[in-house]
Amino acid sequence: MGSRVRRGAAGIGALTAIAVAVAATAGAPAAEPGRASGAGAARASAGAPALTLPAPTGRHPVGTATLHLTDRHRSDPWVAGQRHRELMVSVRYPATRDAGRFPRAPQMTRAEAAGFDGLNNFADHVPAGKVAWGATLTHAHQGAPVARPAGRRLPVVLYSPGAGDPRALGSTLCDELASRGYAVVTVDHTYEAPAVQFPDSRVAHSVMRAEMAKAQRTGRITELLEKVSAVRVADTRFVLDALDLTGRDAVLPPALRGALDLTAVGMFGQSAGGFTAAQTMHDDRRIRAAVNMDGVMGYTQRDDDPSHPSTVGRDGVDRPLLLMGMAGDDHHSVASWDAVWRHSAARGTWLRDLTLRGGRHASFTDAEALIPQIARQLGLSRKDVTEMIGTVRPERAVAAERAYVTAFFDRWLRGRDRGNLLDGPSARHPEVRFVP
Repeated sequence: MGSRVRRGAAGIGALTAIAVAVAATAGAPAAEPGRASGAGAARASAGAPALTLPAPTGRHPVGTATLHLTDRHRSDPWVAGQRHRELMVSVRYPATRDAGRFPRAPQMTRAEAAGFDGLNNFADHVPAGKVAWGATLTHAHQGAPVARPAGRRLPVVLYSPGAGDPRALGSTLCDELASRGYAVVTVDHTYEAPAVQFPDSRVAHSVMRAEMAKAQRTGRITELLEKVSAVRVADTRFVLDALDLTGRDAVLPPALRGALDLTAVGMFGQSAGGFTAAQTMHDDRRIRAAVNMDGVMGYTQRDDDPSHPSTVGRDGVDRPLLLMGMAGDDHHSVASWDAVWRHSAARGTWLRDLTLRGGRHASFTDAEALIPQIARQLGLSRKDVTEMIGTVRPERAVAAERAYVTAFFDRWLRGRDRGNLLDGPSARHPEVRFVP
């Protein structure tokens, strides 16, 4: 999720979320890679009420499967001596009507929740140890049977989270897309996310605090931002490769093998995840359409700084791109968005730039639904809530994001239009402004 610097003020945004996480946890002891931590926080929050996520609105129940993927052609870029890059990935999919017989998947495992409690971007407003992050359930049922239309495969949408965030923080939108017939593949970027738990109970904790501190000492912030982006893109491309494996090498559970249409792949993400979506589409022809939800697309700590552009900024893209920003963030105000917009428009690319009126950076994550509940539990002020998720009504923000993201992928992966929603302002969603 994160925060970035916008024209010298507290802003929103991309890879510099790492710096916010560093500041929030500067006095905390670093956890060793592969070792669980945060048990005290878990005990402290054990009595807190469980938070809930909005139920998806599509016609299908949702199923989910978890994958542990190992890239044997790449050593881990963050931990010296670790020969292979390991990732945890979730696949959400439309399930049959009896999905309710299967347990609902937690938003995070206990270890991941403890890691998130100790390292997240809400720390200025939400005290550690007060929220039962591990008690939240998604609306996806573990191992439920796949609902697959006869003779057809499921279009695929990849999701990358914001810098320093777990893949779990996009559960609302991912469950929604799955309920509407998509296979949604969410990726944790290991050693960047607060905590990633593997099936053998190893827990990989974030190393970003140490990486940011080193980059600040050596004046190599730009290089760190470039590395974070490159690692994320490499992770995503590896996941796409893995999904295509067949036979003895197949990584998907048997029920999903042959069910995914890897000729119809889109990608979306929030903050650095939105940058990852656009940059991966630039680098990999398999991505047919991308959504960037409030993510800077350059290697800079200021929204209005055009220096250190990415290749997607220098070249633009030639496939559909949807930008969705909080109030004040659009292709006129964010330098990297302007660069991508100009170079893409010159290539005749389909582009849209939408503003969520009254929204904040975290409005494009599960925080939109969770923060009001936390505020009631902890007695947070309206000012606290506004600084985290803005003034837009949460249910209206969630409805708008669901509508526009679904409409975008329906148009470009399925060839369907949902009432021309993407062609101009809608009275159903007055919170959304089309930026000319």
